[in-house]
Amino acid sequence: MNTLAVLLSHVVTVLQESGYCGAVHVLETHPFSRCQFALKVRAELVSGDTLQLRIYCNDGYVDYSYQLLNGGQPIQRWDNKEHFPKIASHPHHFHNPAGEVEISPLTGDPEHDLWLVMSLLFPPS
Repeated sequence: MNTLAVLLSHVVTVLQESGYCGAVHVLETHPFSRCQFALKVRAELVSGDTLQLRIYCNDGYVDYSYQLLNGGQPIQRWDNKEHFPKIASHPHHFHNPAGEVEISPLTGDPEHDLWLVMSLLFPPS
């Protein structure tokens, strides 16, 4: 995922092909350079919630946030801001619906993480 176009295409394709999304909206793209860019995407989920993704890439480093919203209010979020150094998966962590911070299985690789977030939101039955 080394360019904005490739990453954006991947994100939109995964969301559209997941079977769990209605409309997918690209809200922002910021191409600072070929290897430094940011994007913000929202997907309307079949559950009635919204999944918002913010991804910032800078020459291999990825800063991310995958947030579940209901009526515009945050429900839960996975991100890698470095505020919780005592979490075993630091800097990756999960803000659960109770407002607690937990370890996260995400890695900072959008190709892996988006599929994982979708499987966590919609576990196989």
